[in-house]
Amino acid sequence: MSVAERPVAILQHHDDVGPGYFGDWLGEHRIGYRLLRIDEGDAVPAEPEQFAGICSLGGPMSVNESLPWVAPELGLLRAAVGAGVPVIGHCLGGQLLARALGAKVSRNPVKEIGWGRVTITQPALAREWLGNTPAEIEMFQWHGDAFALPPRATSFLASRWCEHQAFVIEHAGVAHIGIQFHCEATPAIVRQWSGDDSWFDEVQAEREATGGPAVQDAEAMRDDLEARCAAMHVLAARIYARWWRGAAPRAGTDHAAHAVR
Repeated sequence: MSVAERPVAILQHHDDVGPGYFGDWLGEHRIGYRLLRIDEGDAVPAEPEQFAGICSLGGPMSVNESLPWVAPELGLLRAAVGAGVPVIGHCLGGQLLARALGAKVSRNPVKEIGWGRVTITQPALAREWLGNTPAEIEMFQWHGDAFALPPRATSFLASRWCEHQAFVIEHAGVAHIGIQFHCEATPAIVRQWSGDDSWFDEVQAEREATGGPAVQDAEAMRDDLEARCAAMHVLAARIYARWWRGAAPRAGTDHAAHAVR
């Protein structure tokens, strides 16, 4: 099977944390994908080469928990990097990628929940992945853990509360990226998370534990929501296009990556 015929694998770990805008972007660019519901018992694939790329999504669990799918997924992501199959990880997925490549994942000093400012720390690398953009951008966050950097990885985004918001690692000419924020979140996802008691209890607990300096209430999360998500998705599209370049040149189809502007 040629790369052009292979789908992107999307690994979903929780019912409420779906592909969101990432799935929309793939659809807009006529890139097929296979959604694997790891949370519902779908097996973690053993062979990364059957996919054009691999996306690992978020979830409320920790990579340090003894869950039956964690070790197989770490093995898949590690094998994908070795095989030159581009990997992108969102939030938990970024932590899984970091852990698979030898980095520690631990509790962040505070939880980041809601909209927050993210600062460019490596301008040249940021321009490659984000295009021409201000030194500070806004991203939607929902995490309590954070990744350290794997060997040979480069961090290019940070926030006041989290040292590494995105890292890139290149192997055999293919770039892989782990991101801590949720640039795939859509307005519907933000409304769901901020309106679900089981999710929002986390906000209250964080405020009681630390004062919640990096958490927002539901009203603040939903303020100007459509415009904020639209602006975030412009940047997400640039990230996804740059990531897809790891597969597209081998595909030889109209799936070729769109230039980052």
